[in-house]
Amino acid sequence: MAISNRLLSLVLFSLMVTCAFAEKPKGVTYDGRSMIVNGERELLFSGSIHYPRMPPQMWPDIIRKAKEGGLNLIQTYVFWNIHEPVQGQFNFEGNYDVVKFIKEIARQGLYVTLRIGPYIEAEWNQGGFPYWLREVPNITFRSYNEPFIYHMKKYSEMVIDLMKKEKLFAPQGGPIIMAQIENEYNNVQLAYRDNGKKYVEWAANMATSLYDGVPWIMCKQKDAPPHIINTCNGRHCADTFKGPNGPNKPSLWTENWTAQYRTFGDPPSQRAAEDIAFSVARFFAKNGTLTNYYMYYGGTNYGRTSSSFVTTRYYDEAPLDEFGLFREPKWSHLRDLHRALRLSRRALLWGTPTVQKVNRDIEITIYEKKGTDCAAFLTNNHTTNPATVKFRGKDYYLPEKSVSILPDCKTVVYNTQTIVSQHNSRNFVASEKAKGLKWEKYQEKVPTISELSLKNREPLELYTLTKDTSDYAWYSTSIKFDRHDLPMRPDILPVLQIASMGHALAAFVNGEYIGFGHGNNIEKSFVFQKPVVLKPGTNTISILAETVGFPNSGAYMEKRFAGPRAITIQGLMAGTLDITQNDWGHEVGVFGEKEQLFSEEGAKKVKWTPVTGPTNGAVTWYKTTFEAPEGNNPLAVKMDKMQKGMMWVNGNSLGRYWSSFLSPLGQPTQFEYHIPRAFLKPTDNVLVVFEETGGNPADIEIQTVNRDTICSIITEYHPPNVKSWERSGTNFVAIVEDLKTGAHLTCPDDKIIEKVEFASYGNPDGACGNLIVGTCNSAKSMQVAQEKCLGKNSCTIPIEREIYDEPSKDPCPDIFKTLAVQMKCGNKN
Repeated sequence: MAISNRLLSLVLFSLMVTCAFAEKPKGVTYDGRSMIVNGERELLFSGSIHYPRMPPQMWPDIIRKAKEGGLNLIQTYVFWNIHEPVQGQFNFEGNYDVVKFIKEIARQGLYVTLRIGPYIEAEWNQGGFPYWLREVPNITFRSYNEPFIYHMKKYSEMVIDLMKKEKLFAPQGGPIIMAQIENEYNNVQLAYRDNGKKYVEWAANMATSLYDGVPWIMCKQKDAPPHIINTCNGRHCADTFKGPNGPNKPSLWTENWTAQYRTFGDPPSQRAAEDIAFSVARFFAKNGTLTNYYMYYGGTNYGRTSSSFVTTRYYDEAPLDEFGLFREPKWSHLRDLHRALRLSRRALLWGTPTVQKVNRDIEITIYEKKGTDCAAFLTNNHTTNPATVKFRGKDYYLPEKSVSILPDCKTVVYNTQTIVSQHNSRNFVASEKAKGLKWEKYQEKVPTISELSLKNREPLELYTLTKDTSDYAWYSTSIKFDRHDLPMRPDILPVLQIASMGHALAAFVNGEYIGFGHGNNIEKSFVFQKPVVLKPGTNTISILAETVGFPNSGAYMEKRFAGPRAITIQGLMAGTLDITQNDWGHEVGVFGEKEQLFSEEGAKKVKWTPVTGPTNGAVTWYKTTFEAPEGNNPLAVKMDKMQKGMMWVNGNSLGRYWSSFLSPLGQPTQFEYHIPRAFLKPTDNVLVVFEETGGNPADIEIQTVNRDTICSIITEYHPPNVKSWERSGTNFVAIVEDLKTGAHLTCPDDKIIEKVEFASYGNPDGACGNLIVGTCNSAKSMQVAQEKCLGKNSCTIPIEREIYDEPSKDPCPDIFKTLAVQMKCGNKN
């Protein structure tokens, strides 16, 4: 009997050891509450980061900063047109190496959502479709159309097979836990009628037939098939999303727009950190378990990759700016939100929700698992008025339009409106090592019709002509006039009128530049009109027609057109002359582009002449060299005095610039352009600029970029930092002895605080980089800030009244006090 008991004990012990060390189940499932990854329910905090919008050398740092921001999931598209630019020819090299990118995400311990599209929108050229797809006979994009679905399936299968081959799906031990087919199709579905509905069903079945080991999603697809999760895109999905279209699907938010992409001519686009945090907290309070920030890092549209009129800089207002620097307080305020929600994880994933509507604006949402876990969200929906709410016998102050999170239903650890993390401001500083640029130039020859081999009676359509191989195409014609055809009065000139379907053009008469015209993102067509000097005899009219990216959205994208369509000369003695069908010569691209004057070898093919004074020539190439700037900060090139064109460094395209297109504020939409340090050598870096209409390179400046201006703006009613608490099992405890609010500041990159630029305790106002003293201010504000912070990498400034003023000398004892400080960081030496 004793032996039997001993044997039984050994068996039980063996089973316990086996269970303890058994691998977690691999795979991804879901139900109406959440995603379940490898057997564990998950709260997912995701960010969109696109591999082709930065060089591979930046990938590890950007992903690391996303992880430090509390993300556990990265979302990316797969970009068809970069991977298959020519039918049947594939490219997965350099910053197109999507496999390497996904493996780097996995190396850092994050999951992946793979949006294979193949339509992606993304403000990307032709929505990700390669140009050759447009020329497939009888094709209709994004419809139940035999040519389209054939090529869509073939491409999708290639992507899925690549991921399976590299074992990147979660059931294979990889990081991919979700995949997306199509993109926001409800926006255009009605345009395709029955073929739209059939296409949705076909796309869903095609995707799951290729791989069914992870869930498939369709964003903004309210009629998604039963085996596909429909998800929300927008700014306030807690209020706009009616929920998934099935009881066993979780509530997922696949695009939470952190600002708005910008097109040339747009004013700045902004979205406050407080607004993003408010929307996310409300979504999780309403059974949401995934939010994805679109974009978390936007990056740069290098080369000709952006869609129509979209700027080279992409989502610079994201938590990580274009240069990969923390945009504060957006980055850290969202990091703190993720921590607050994780402290509430057990209640959110296993608790039962109840909602108490206090009044029209105030509501209390409780997630409670009886006897163990409780988390509460106290919400004030009023946009201007704060409120006080009583919850479980205690009063809680709620700022306007805010959510307070109580992971134990008692303690406010986070409020969406009260930012306890630091702020910063971006600075562009002229490089000392890369100053004094010496420029050379080469001017393109304006061609005549006799020099252009491709002839047609009327101007050819621009998209079809260029086939997306260049932004440029020359059009030229010639016409003879007798002196009696031309106006006799010296104060009257003929007018050249060009009606164009977009996007821009530069016009030349007899080789002389006469002007520039363009449309915009809303109205791409335009009419160009300029007085011209014509002569008796043969006159040449040449047009450099330009695209600024292909369209990326809407129905029937394959049926969009661009370029000159009607050309007339007005004011002749016989009236208006229509020269649209006058016989035109055509040529795709400009000479310097074909000869690659931006490359080291190409630059040797022409004779460059020094720029010795003011210059303003159209269709002109400029070249200079510079040393790699000092330090390790990111780099930019300032182009505010140029007009429109393209830039290259050491043969790498920096993208399009367009400084002459002013926003309604009278400023260029963008005039600083990112130069990745990965593009540079220590010395003899070559910067080449192609200027289309006439700018002056003398004022081009190489700059270093930093966020060494740091600030804190904090009130007496701000809660302590969320890092003051942690959860261990069912226990929720403070991990600091003194739970007090204060201003916490840290310099980036081990720098130290070298100067206190502003300090005010009272009622200061403004934003980081532009703080001002209000009507109440403690005289000791600067002294306290200097004592606490100077010479340190990080510091905390308390916000206790007795530190700043004796009670009898308080200049404003009856107001809520605010502390605002601004510091300048610098290197230790």
